[in-house]
Amino acid sequence: MEHTFSCKMAKIAETLNFRTLYKSTDYDTKLLTTSEVHRPGLQLDGFFTHFNPNRIQIIGGMEIEFMKPYSYHERIAKYSDLFARGIPCVVVTANREPGIEMLQIAEKYDVTVFSTDMETATAMTNIIRAVGLELAPRITRHGVLMEVYGLGVLIMGESGIGKSETAIELIKRGHRLVADDAVEIKRTDIDKLQGSAPDLIKYYVEVRGIGIIDVRRSFGMGAVKPWQDIALVVNFEPWKDGEVYDRLGLKDNYTNILGVDVTTYTVPVRPGRNLSVIIEVAAMEFRQKIMGFNAAKEFTEQINNHLMKGNS
Repeated sequence: MEHTFSCKMAKIAETLNFRTLYKSTDYDTKLLTTSEVHRPGLQLDGFFTHFNPNRIQIIGGMEIEFMKPYSYHERIAKYSDLFARGIPCVVVTANREPGIEMLQIAEKYDVTVFSTDMETATAMTNIIRAVGLELAPRITRHGVLMEVYGLGVLIMGESGIGKSETAIELIKRGHRLVADDAVEIKRTDIDKLQGSAPDLIKYYVEVRGIGIIDVRRSFGMGAVKPWQDIALVVNFEPWKDGEVYDRLGLKDNYTNILGVDVTTYTVPVRPGRNLSVIIEVAAMEFRQKIMGFNAAKEFTEQINNHLMKGNS
C-alpha cells in the first residue's frame, strides 16, 4: 500500500509569499493532501457533482466578475455553498479584492483566505509545483550525492569503502556536495528523482580518523548545494580477485529507486584507484551518451570493421 504524504498549508503559504486576508484557527496545523488545485466557477453556480473539497480553491478574474451581478445576499449564499464543503483554503490571485462577503463567509466557516500578486495561471502552476514537491514519494538511501559537471551523481556502497573521502576529493576538484551518509530522495515526476540531505546533517561530511567536517566553513558556500536531480548512480564494491568485470561498457545497468530506473556504473575498489577521477569520467561519459555518443559502441564497430576487412 502506497504511503500518503501531507504538508502544512502554512509552509506553502510562506514558500509562495502569500498574504493572509483571513487566518483560520487551524492555520498552523492545517494539512494539504493533494497538489491539485481547482477554480470553482461551476461550484459558485451551484454544481458540486464530482467536486473534490481537498483541493486549494483559486479565485481569479473570471470568478470575481461572475459574482459581481449578484446581490449581497446571493453572494453570501453562493460562497456559503463553497466554504461549507470543508475546503482547505482559498487563494485570490493578482491582488484582486475578494469582497466583504467572501471574508465574512470565510470567518463563519473558519477557512483561510490568501491573496497573491501572481496571475491565476502562474499561481496555479507554482502551487502545484510547491505542494507536489512536498507530497512526492520519498525514501532515504545510504550514500553520497554530488553535483559533478552539472549532473547529480549518487555514490553508493558499503560503509567504510571510501565514499566520503571521494566526496572530499571531488569538492577539492571544484564539484559540489549535496548530501553525505544519508540521502533523502523524492520522486518529483514520473521519471525524475531529486536528492537532498536531512536538515540535521546537511553539508557535514564524516571522514574516518578525522571526524566531522563542515564543508561550508572549510571549502566555502560554493562547495555545497541544497538539492540536485539524480542522473547517475555509481556503486562502489570491494575488488574481488577472479571476478569478471565489464571492460567495454556495452551493457546498460540500472538501479530502480521509487520506480525510476537510474543508469548505474559499478566500480570495483582497491588501493591505488583514483576514485574521484573515475567519478568525473563516469559523469562525462554519461553526458556523452545523453548527447548520442557511445564510445563503447563506436570502439566495437571499429574492431568489427577491422576484422571484416582483414577477412575480405
